[in-house]
Amino acid sequence: MGAETGLRERKKQQTRAALAEAALRLALEKGPEHVTVEEIAEAADVSVRTFFNYFPHKEHAILGRNPEHLERALERMRTAPADESPLTTMWYVVRDVLRDLESDGELSRRGELIMSSPSLLYQLMLSSIDDERQLTAALTERMGLPPGSTRPALIVSTAGAACRVAMELHKAAPDRPVAELLDEAFHLLAQGIDTAFGPDNQKKGHS
Repeated sequence: MGAETGLRERKKQQTRAALAEAALRLALEKGPEHVTVEEIAEAADVSVRTFFNYFPHKEHAILGRNPEHLERALERMRTAPADESPLTTMWYVVRDVLRDLESDGELSRRGELIMSSPSLLYQLMLSSIDDERQLTAALTERMGLPPGSTRPALIVSTAGAACRVAMELHKAAPDRPVAELLDEAFHLLAQGIDTAFGPDNQKKGHS
């Protein structure tokens, strides 16, 4: 039973990867707005019905959205060591997702495509908001705080910003790996971006 389950999961992963690869290739060739679900399914050698078992629409396929990334992130958050800081947990979560995204070798081209397409950018924004909402809820629970607390929401949102900054800087300086830039961003966050900003200086600023 275990072997059969493992085989099914591998086949699902392969099918999802094939659809995402076909969607990206076609979007790069024709432009995202000119690609259809039928073309993506045909290129991946599956039915349209199978396509919709993996993606709700073509934009998610082009983006390479994989719900397993969020599931693993939530699990990592739930099982994080008690003495691990929330920001460190988010660092591990973002680093793991980034590693998965880099594994297909299309991170840069996909990023450029997204930035050139309003529809893809909009879908990415919607997806990111939903991801952040779920991650914030999980982090809030882990920290033992009531819903609506500022700190977990800010940690999750800042972690997402750090990832976006790292990817943008990588475009400007391709010789620097995204992972290295991401680590640098999180170290700055952990230290406090504005080291001069503190209670004493706040008082001076308002005096």
